[in-house]
Amino acid sequence: MNTKLTLTIEQELIQKAKEYAKQKNRSLSDIVENYLKMLIKEEKKELIKLSPVVMSLQGSFKAPKDFDYKAELRNRLEEKYL
Repeated sequence: MNTKLTLTIEQELIQKAKEYAKQKNRSLSDIVENYLKMLIKEEKKELIKLSPVVMSLQGSFKAPKDFDYKAELRNRLEEKYL
């Protein structure tokens, strides 16, 4: 069920957001709703407890800026299965 919400936001920001929504063929309400869903989903991810070993590895790998994860994964899977 959808419910109306009133927000107080700077006028200039509202105009820019409306223009953005129009360019994307979406409603501003839809964009705000999806953004809020994303925030809530990220909070849930943070609640997952990681083991001490995983925590120690966090940040130990620095990929090059031009690293294409999907291409690398595809190449490795092709090598393995083809």
